[in-house]
Amino acid sequence: RQHEGPRRVKRAWVIPPISVSENHKRIPHLLVQIKSDKQQPGGVIYSIKGPGVDEEPLGIFSIDKFSGKVFLNAMLDREENDRYRLRAFALDLGGVTLEDPTDLEIIVVDQNDNRPLFRQDVFTGRVVEGAEPGTCVMTVDATDADDPDTDNAALRYSILDQGAAGMFSINASTGEICTARPGLDRETMGVYNLTVQAADMSGDGLTTTAVAVIYLEDINDNPPEFTKEEFSMEVEEQAAGVDVGKVFVHDKDLAGSPSWLAKFTILEGDPEGAFAIRTDPHTNDGVLSVVKPLDHEVRDRFELTVSVQNERPLEPSAPASPRALATVRVRVRDVNEAPVFRENPRRISVLEGTPPGTPITTYTASDPDTHQIQTLTYALLYDPADWLKMDPHAGTVRTKRELLHPSAFLQGGWYIALVLARDDAEPPLSATGTLSIEILEVNDHAPQLQPPAGVLCGRPGRGGTLLLGATDDDRPPHGAPFHFQLSPQHPQLARNWSIARFNGEVTHAVLAVLAELPEGPYSLPLLLRDSGTPPREQQQLLNVSVCHCGRDGSCLDGVLAAATAGAGITLGALLIILGSTILLLVLAGLGAARVRGRRRALRKGLLQRSRDDMRDNILNYDEQGGGEEDQDAYDINQLRHPELFCPRAKPPLRRDAPLSSGTPLAPRKLPRSPSDIEDFINEVGQSPAPLPSVPHRRRADGDPLSLQGLEAADSDPSVPPYDTALIYDYEGSGSVASPLSSIVSSLTDEDQDYDYLSEWGPRFRRLADLYG
Repeated sequence: RQHEGPRRVKRAWVIPPISVSENHKRIPHLLVQIKSDKQQPGGVIYSIKGPGVDEEPLGIFSIDKFSGKVFLNAMLDREENDRYRLRAFALDLGGVTLEDPTDLEIIVVDQNDNRPLFRQDVFTGRVVEGAEPGTCVMTVDATDADDPDTDNAALRYSILDQGAAGMFSINASTGEICTARPGLDRETMGVYNLTVQAADMSGDGLTTTAVAVIYLEDINDNPPEFTKEEFSMEVEEQAAGVDVGKVFVHDKDLAGSPSWLAKFTILEGDPEGAFAIRTDPHTNDGVLSVVKPLDHEVRDRFELTVSVQNERPLEPSAPASPRALATVRVRVRDVNEAPVFRENPRRISVLEGTPPGTPITTYTASDPDTHQIQTLTYALLYDPADWLKMDPHAGTVRTKRELLHPSAFLQGGWYIALVLARDDAEPPLSATGTLSIEILEVNDHAPQLQPPAGVLCGRPGRGGTLLLGATDDDRPPHGAPFHFQLSPQHPQLARNWSIARFNGEVTHAVLAVLAELPEGPYSLPLLLRDSGTPPREQQQLLNVSVCHCGRDGSCLDGVLAAATAGAGITLGALLIILGSTILLLVLAGLGAARVRGRRRALRKGLLQRSRDDMRDNILNYDEQGGGEEDQDAYDINQLRHPELFCPRAKPPLRRDAPLSSGTPLAPRKLPRSPSDIEDFINEVGQSPAPLPSVPHRRRADGDPLSLQGLEAADSDPSVPPYDTALIYDYEGSGSVASPLSSIVSSLTDEDQDYDYLSEWGPRFRRLADLYG
């Protein structure tokens, strides 16, 4: 049969759609019976498959396999499934398909079993107050789960409740809410709550409700108004920057909105602008304040006219009304005020040297409290030089003593004092005034010649000039320029001398010789005058020393002349003295450096030699002072190499010998009580051993010193000690004081051996202990 070609299906096997109502409660309910005419009854097996049978949801439909009846076994819900598509099969008892499978469609018929539902429980809208009728505010909408193609989902809207005014209407089909009539006033009704309804079946079926809240937005249709027509306030005089009080207003518009915010203006009563008014942003009230100090004595009360209006202008639709006005009365309370110096600082001028007790000014203050009886007293608060005294009642200032220039209390010629004025109120108040006194300079000093002496060459045109100067203790303009002049009382001076300005200087002049003058001192009377008003002049003597002129016009004995004549010198002599001084300083420095170099070289040479030669220069100790810096000594090289120093020449005079000393007639005698030194000298004369005081000392030919050399030294004190030893007077044995020595005290040499000092006797043991 499967290989057979297609054949026409019989009409009996084609099953038309089956409709069944949802929520059908009689179950099982026979929906349809299918039947195949291929076999005899009882020989066909029927079955169905599909959603509701063997697919989810299971068990809704079933079929009697022998009769072909299809049953509904559960209530249907169209909102879940509006139709079911099943497949029907017909088989013989052997399981062979008798008919091709056919479709079985079951349509669920809708019932009005769902109410409409608003999309939200509360709808919110806004509209400005005073809106025209027909102004749409908002739209409410609802849904219905029933079949939209039936009346079960045909919705209609309505307003169930909106108050007695009936200001809004709703479109029954769309749910749009609009204004219905004029007269929306936020100040009367700011919020409208509407109860809206949605009903299916075109308004006759199931219903549901929601709330529509409509807010009226404020417009500036109400001007602000004062709470009362008059306000009274008080303020203390001299107070500035303080609040006096508030003026209260009310505005029907929305608080905090631009339509509510007030603006205040002072229209009258404050021509000087002493008051200001601002708006409190929280309360919308006007705050009156004082911006300039008030004076009770000038005006003790004010009457201000204040207006108020909104920051935003009124809407054209608002009713016309006049501007709100109020009267504000302010009383100024009297308080104690400090005295006032009308002229502060007070500047006056006083002549220098004004005698004590001279009144110089009257410095008083005024009391602003003219309505109170008060007395002012005065005192000097600051008088650094204790120069002034003040009348405590009249305020007259007098000098206590004389104040002269120069003074540490003057600042640029001004003396500063402070005056205190004090009233007798409770509590008392005071004020401070500054008294600036200019000390006017008086020309009370004549110029002084500086310097009063000098030296110049007595030859005209060749150094015969002297620079003159002058000083004046007065301050400008009573000082320079100075006028120098030869005394008119001695007209003969003009034959030999002349005075002219020095390069246009106002403080110096040049004295010149007109004829060649002999050397010697001269006294020239000069007349000096300053430029003060009136000018002061004084005649003074100028001591001039005329010196011997050199070729260059300088004084040959300029240094001596300068020393005898005083500090005044010519320009050429000054240069010579300065040059000589610098040259002497340079030579002295070079000499000191050379001496220090020779000392370092000598010490270094002695240290570098072996211990066998400890000889040093023999110093002359008959002069006190000097010490180690005293280099006035004999050169030790003469002892080492006498043949190089002309032994046959005339022996030089010893520096330590008297000028009148001659050769002694007999040798010196030794002490009668010889001790270690006497023994030491005798041993030197009897033994060819070297002298202990100068170890290993020999002549130039290498032979030891002989007794004859010792005797020659004793008999001739006028020759230098080339190879001789000197006799020292014996002072006795023992001493309380410790012996002193400066032998090589400035040198340090750890390799030097001084142990041999212990062999020189008891007087060298102390050195042996120190250096051994």
